[in-house]
Amino acid sequence: MLNKTFALISLGCDKNRVDGERLLGEIASHGCPITTDLYKAQVLIVNTCAFLTAAREEAILSVLEGSRLKEEGKLEKLVVTGCLPQGYEEEVFPALTEADVFLGTADAKELFPALERAYAGERVSAVGTATRLPAEQGKLLPRVLSTPDHYKYLKISEGCSNHCTYCLIPSIRGKYLSYPMEALLEEAKGMGETEELILVAQDITRYGEDRGENQLVPLLQALAALENIRHIRLLYCYPEKIGEELIALIRDEPKILKYLDIPLQHSEDRVLKLMGRRGTRAEYLNLFARLRAEIPGIALRTTFISGFPTETEEEHRALLAFLKEANFMNCGCFAYSREPNTPAYKLKGQVHHATKQRRVKEFYAAQKEIARANMQAFVGKTLNVLCDGIDMERSCFVGRAYFQAPDIDGVVYFTASEAKEGQIYSVRIDRAEEYDLFGHVE
Repeated sequence: MLNKTFALISLGCDKNRVDGERLLGEIASHGCPITTDLYKAQVLIVNTCAFLTAAREEAILSVLEGSRLKEEGKLEKLVVTGCLPQGYEEEVFPALTEADVFLGTADAKELFPALERAYAGERVSAVGTATRLPAEQGKLLPRVLSTPDHYKYLKISEGCSNHCTYCLIPSIRGKYLSYPMEALLEEAKGMGETEELILVAQDITRYGEDRGENQLVPLLQALAALENIRHIRLLYCYPEKIGEELIALIRDEPKILKYLDIPLQHSEDRVLKLMGRRGTRAEYLNLFARLRAEIPGIALRTTFISGFPTETEEEHRALLAFLKEANFMNCGCFAYSREPNTPAYKLKGQVHHATKQRRVKEFYAAQKEIARANMQAFVGKTLNVLCDGIDMERSCFVGRAYFQAPDIDGVVYFTASEAKEGQIYSVRIDRAEEYDLFGHVE
């Protein structure tokens, strides 16, 4: 039986983080030690992202850097998993000769059989189909959690069936597949005391539709009934799927944070249609007005793509005006990345790189003013803040309010005589910057 020390590098999004945690779970189930010191690892796994050209470049660079550990450290075998081999197996297997094993996005159970072959002298590609759930006999594969104890991610589905014209996810990850509700509840129960459970998927609002009917609300009700779950945060909600039943549940269920991440990608109808998005500017604004009327204080986050093919200066300026009208608490923007094998790749009217970068810069300049005003409104108020730990550079504690998701939003820096990670404190806000707040425990 293989008995080696493993290390993991996980790239990309929080959904990929969960895949990495299942790989760690498979390693732990075999009794093998796991280290965070790459120089002590005998087997290194690079769990890759391949959503954008930049992500693929980062993944390849990480593999090449990992291969140097064969000379500088104790590394014996290098494993490449995730979206890069899943979507580009024919290209990367012959090209990345530094790697010994290639696995796809749902191949955690193949890790040890593939390594046995690799240790016998074979280079192995065991990339399976993406349209499978990482489950065995109705149960999700175990995970070794990589987040702090007080917040954890729950991935409720695999793949995507939205087919936006700029996106590679359906071709890499396959069609949308919901995890069985019973398996999700079992996984959530097994996480222990959890202050914040963060639901993720390519589109959480489609949950259950591939099994016959939408089951997001029943899933949320069942999760909220679990005693070990204190709060629930919702990421990746498509706007057209946010209906009255979901709105009412967010309003009435105290465990569900008054926060919604709703990726829009653009505001202008012509561009949205070219993107394969189903909403319109008017529908989005009506949705936000309804959410704010039904759920006072709700925090809305979104993301946009700037410089999509044929986007005009007028449409860019209209997007900036939309920002002010919609008034998002948190907002991200990315320059359009032209990805081969997507419908948008073939569109005429590709926007020049410098123009895209300028538009992104102008976007963030506009959003910074909106964010500054939103943050300033909290000065003098007291917020419940979940302590994430100590910020050594600032010599204070750092945490998050309900309108701040980990890693993607701002934070609250606060002083206190003492504070424990994972505990909630009443913090009076003394001052604000564009994205962060500063205060003290009362």
